[in-house]
Amino acid sequence: MSLALDLIVILAYFATIMGIGLSQRSKSASLEGFTLGNREIAWWAVLASILAAEISAGTFFGAPGEGFALRNYTYIQLMAGYLLARVIVSAVFTPAYYRHGVVSVYEFLEIRFGPKTRRWASALFLVTRVLASGTRLWVPTVLLVLAWKTFVNPAVTPMGEFWLYAAALVGITVLTSVYTALGGIRAVIWTDVIQVVILFSALGFGLWFLLSKTGGWDTLHATILPPAVIDWGRPDPSHPGAWGWIKGVLETEYTVWAALFGSTFVTLATHGTDQDMVQRMLTARNKHQSAKATILSGVADIPVNLMVLSIGILLFAYYQQHPEIVLPKNYKGATDSSQAFPFFILTAMPTGLRGLVIAGVLATAMGSLSTALNSLATSYVRDFHFRWFGEPQDDRGRVRVLRFGTVLFAVFLISVALGTAWIKAHNPSLRIIPIILGIFGYTYGSLLGVFMVGLFTKSRGSDLGNGIAMLAGFIVVVWLSGLDIDLAKLFNSASAWKHPDWAPVIEFPWRIMFGTIVTFVIAALFPTPPHRRGDLLLAGDGNTGGTAA
Repeated sequence: MSLALDLIVILAYFATIMGIGLSQRSKSASLEGFTLGNREIAWWAVLASILAAEISAGTFFGAPGEGFALRNYTYIQLMAGYLLARVIVSAVFTPAYYRHGVVSVYEFLEIRFGPKTRRWASALFLVTRVLASGTRLWVPTVLLVLAWKTFVNPAVTPMGEFWLYAAALVGITVLTSVYTALGGIRAVIWTDVIQVVILFSALGFGLWFLLSKTGGWDTLHATILPPAVIDWGRPDPSHPGAWGWIKGVLETEYTVWAALFGSTFVTLATHGTDQDMVQRMLTARNKHQSAKATILSGVADIPVNLMVLSIGILLFAYYQQHPEIVLPKNYKGATDSSQAFPFFILTAMPTGLRGLVIAGVLATAMGSLSTALNSLATSYVRDFHFRWFGEPQDDRGRVRVLRFGTVLFAVFLISVALGTAWIKAHNPSLRIIPIILGIFGYTYGSLLGVFMVGLFTKSRGSDLGNGIAMLAGFIVVVWLSGLDIDLAKLFNSASAWKHPDWAPVIEFPWRIMFGTIVTFVIAALFPTPPHRRGDLLLAGDGNTGGTAA
């Protein structure tokens, strides 16, 4: 009966989500309705959708994994940059997109620079988002596979485990793609509202239950390691002086400086240039309601991250108090911190509550997946498909193509998720949060740099110059990040070249900042053709504008 109650809770969740999603089909029969909900979504629903897009299953398991591994709240420092960047996005980026009436955010780059910059930026987004969202999609299947091994067959072979991952990935993706393909952005947003409610409930109950099992707030406080919240950075002992301190800061993930600078650039990129996030913002009735939703979502992120980090710290305390409990190990015999929370959910939580938390995990997965599918389909169709194959003359034909794009990218995401599962199985020391954010870091600096040239200058940047600048920004970030070292570890081979000892191997919060600076400086060296300056002034009507196709 215990498992039956959990299944009832989970099935009720699926039925509710599918019913809400499919109910929006009739309102998504036009291009504007499918992609932007006719720009009439309430700000509070947009806020919920932004949160659902941000708080993926990677956060649900990855952030407790950070708390479990680090036993402090230094990760929460990044919230300062997240908030600052949202203010800038709401003041500069979003008003420009409303003014020009864009559907794909990369249409702005064609208005400002030309068609090549638009296609390069959109292609960069498509590749990066597929990789990042595919990585996220793998995360919730960890819980489902672990449940199978715990309750059905603990002696699963590596190949059998792979097929379990495959079945879970296909099941989650098919269900999500059905309501996303039929209901469009309206289905995404209104199901996100329900999913955020379930998410907060699951986290709240999970935190309360752990506090009751470990001894309460006193245990939490006693388990925290310094620095508890604020980390000013530590110098690299092998390089004395100012450079050693700078190098040490750049090689540390969570510091005050990473929060004020690194995470600000991260959020400017993800919330100002990423179609996945910006499309949510553009469904609001006007730029003011969009700004309210965007900024308040940053405020709401703070308690969410405090809860998930506290859960991770308390999990460490719980397993210290119960040394007889052995956390699941991979075939190399190593303990994976990212599995601490899912294992606790399955083995320690009472029935019913366990079903609610599992539903919360699925909610985060489906929420972030639905937003990714809709934005990927929108960018691909608007920026490439209509150019290659022609645009249908009626809305019915256009929406049919968008639904095809949704299914196409569902297949791509499943492929990436399976690849991620294989890599994580062979590299148990890899942590989820740095993997997900690290993917963005290599490319989104190039993307943000070009947008900033377009938004903050009037006569700099061109199709040719932007292409050179974006490539240079990517190369610099790859070198500074020591990607050759990562690949050498991944494939157990010697590094292709030796990273100089004096050069920092920057951590993921810094990658986008360096990529942005390099891209911006190089792109600004090239003047904008005079006729493009005129296009920028003439496009749009000052409010919502005409669509730049």
